[in-house]
Amino acid sequence: MAGVSLECFLMLAYALALALIALLLEWIAGHAHRRSLRVSTVGFTYHADRDIWRCPRDQHLFRVFSDSVRGTVIYRAPASACNACPSKAACTDSSHGREIEGNLADVEHGMKRFHRAFSFTLLVLASVILVIELFRSDGIYARTVLIIVLILFCGFICRLGEELIATRMKEAK
Repeated sequence: MAGVSLECFLMLAYALALALIALLLEWIAGHAHRRSLRVSTVGFTYHADRDIWRCPRDQHLFRVFSDSVRGTVIYRAPASACNACPSKAACTDSSHGREIEGNLADVEHGMKRFHRAFSFTLLVLASVILVIELFRSDGIYARTVLIIVLILFCGFICRLGEELIATRMKEAK
């Protein structure tokens, strides 16, 4: 490319590859989080008007525990209904009845936060590489490209940072 040294181009490509990995990691973490929420309640239907879950065998899971501080609610089916159910082996191994947590996000949020922090770190590293290359670069075209990419990275960094802080604030409550 005219006005851009090979070294500058390679640094830009490396920084963009790090950013792409960070964005891919964000997408994968979000997909895994959504999938784990769907899998844990597959076949069960929540009825908000009565605050109960209904299993595929038409048994109800009632609220048995609630922690407003952590935002956790546990629903459980009667043990007698689950223990007599022909689908018990595929549903639960508990002799106390099938349970569903209303907020299954504790572990998933922790993992999502870990992935988000990793993505944040990759983007910061990519930005540092670009800043160093910005000071090393002589051409106006190269500097312009680096500044534009840096501005885009800063936008992503701010978004991820805000989400990390918001998640941390929720957990602190």
